[in-house]
Amino acid sequence: MGKNDFLTPKAMANRMKAKGLQKLRWYCQMCQKQCRDENGFKCHCMSESHQRQMQVFGQNPTRVLEGYSEEFETTFLDLMRRSHRFSRIAATVVYNEYINDRHHVHMNSTEWATLTEFVKYLGKTGKCKVDETPKGWFITYIDRDSETLFKERLKNKRVKSDLAEEEKQEREIQRQIERASEMFNDGEKKKDEDLSLKSGVKVGFSLGGGIIKQAVTTGGQARGESSKHMFEDEEDERGEKRKRSGGDSERRSALDDLMREEEKKKERMNRKAYWLCQGITVKVMSKALAEKGYYKQKGVVRKVIDNYVGEVEMIDSKHVLRVDQEELETVLPQIGGLVKIVNGAYRGSNAKLLGVDTDKFCAKVQIEKGVYEGRVIKAIEYEDVCKIA
Repeated sequence: MGKNDFLTPKAMANRMKAKGLQKLRWYCQMCQKQCRDENGFKCHCMSESHQRQMQVFGQNPTRVLEGYSEEFETTFLDLMRRSHRFSRIAATVVYNEYINDRHHVHMNSTEWATLTEFVKYLGKTGKCKVDETPKGWFITYIDRDSETLFKERLKNKRVKSDLAEEEKQEREIQRQIERASEMFNDGEKKKDEDLSLKSGVKVGFSLGGGIIKQAVTTGGQARGESSKHMFEDEEDERGEKRKRSGGDSERRSALDDLMREEEKKKERMNRKAYWLCQGITVKVMSKALAEKGYYKQKGVVRKVIDNYVGEVEMIDSKHVLRVDQEELETVLPQIGGLVKIVNGAYRGSNAKLLGVDTDKFCAKVQIEKGVYEGRVIKAIEYEDVCKIA
């Protein structure tokens, strides 16, 4: 067995010492050799194998440097895509995970001298979203994968088609309501004309009867007959008024029925099992996060993943958490504040909070924009409205 063979005590001792990470300044990327101290690195630089590698490097240094830089960047972004695809995370955390592999491309062999320079480069090239905070640099991976973009495009197309279909149905229902109101108005006009004709005939006969009777009978009897006809006319007028009021109530009830039918259709269409959407303020109700101080704290939903999971940026700490909607709760603003209707018939509409019924756990809101602008919803549940951040 040789002096430095694989199973000799010295070789085993060297391997045990070489476990774990060593100083970056004593690593030679060209030879892929890690030295434990300055003296070892100096001896390695004087070796014949290192001199040969340096001759190769000297022939085209730019190409070698660019190759290592590209490999370092590709591996770093692959790690981000696999482990932290939808998270905002400290750059140092990702770098520490990256260098856990002993055979990674070291930063001293790339065009970037420090991690800060590399992070700034990622921000300038648009490969990551970069934030500088008092706690250091934070990065968020920007997903430009073709499959992800295709899915996002399909989703947007589906949402647009749903909105177009919904608007079409709204216009059709509105047309039906207008047609029904016109029919009722035409019916009322016809009734009024018929009643006026009938009343005119009655008045003519009464006057004629009064004149004939006045000529034949005494004056007192004539006055009695005419007063009798006048009372009959008043009763007829009251009957006409009752008929008109009955027609108005019928028209109102028909319109109310149409409105209720419309509400039911919208409720069936827009009532979903999920309610999360971007830009709303929610409260974290997960007791598992109580130890970290997030329990019953408020945050803003910055992104929705697969309809049921939200990336929530906490208002106080600015930390970003990924929380399921079952562990979140809607928040109501003060009276007069803006809310978003997150579920039910008017899902997706912005509204103004007019009042709160604490006994029935309902709110009264008025829709601000869109087809239903100005419509007041008197009893909408707390879970269906949420404060806009």
